[in-house]
Amino acid sequence: MKQSKTLFLVEVAVFTALAFLLDLVSNFVFSRIWPQGGSVSIAMVPVFLMALRWGIKGGLLTGFLFGLLQFVLGYSQIYTPVQGIIDYLVAFSVLGLAGIFASQVKGAVQAQKKGKWMTLATIGILLGSLLRFLAHFYSGIVFFGEYAPEGQNVALYSLLYNGTYMLPSFIISAIVVILVISAAPKRMV
Repeated sequence: MKQSKTLFLVEVAVFTALAFLLDLVSNFVFSRIWPQGGSVSIAMVPVFLMALRWGIKGGLLTGFLFGLLQFVLGYSQIYTPVQGIIDYLVAFSVLGLAGIFASQVKGAVQAQKKGKWMTLATIGILLGSLLRFLAHFYSGIVFFGEYAPEGQNVALYSLLYNGTYMLPSFIISAIVVILVISAAPKRMV
């Protein structure tokens, strides 16, 4: 039991650091496209892998620590404390809710039902990505509405701004997670 707890904590730490590093790279590449934050990134992949491997607890903790790391190390765009909490702590924590499907994904991997676990993993990744999007969407309306072009609806502006990086990030993350699990299915159990 103690070995399992230690493995869990080590994996949380390693996957949090990996998410942070992947995010740094994508922010460097895409910072000019989304000046108020956001980028097409595979930084969510480590959080989703933890969620699908360890369940909600592993996903929420990894996502929370990833957001906290950005917050604490100054690699975040924080204009008010509430906006910072929503855009970093809440938005990255909810990625971990993909872990709702962890036991079903593990069962399908063990039963070698590739189509089933791929579908369940994708649904989990979609759920986490959608919840993250909703956090950024809300924050965009409340805190970044002033950046909307003159005459444009603020909600539409937030939808387009956040959707342009969240949709590609979801698609790329889903593909990478499926490739990683396919390459090492025994690591999921």
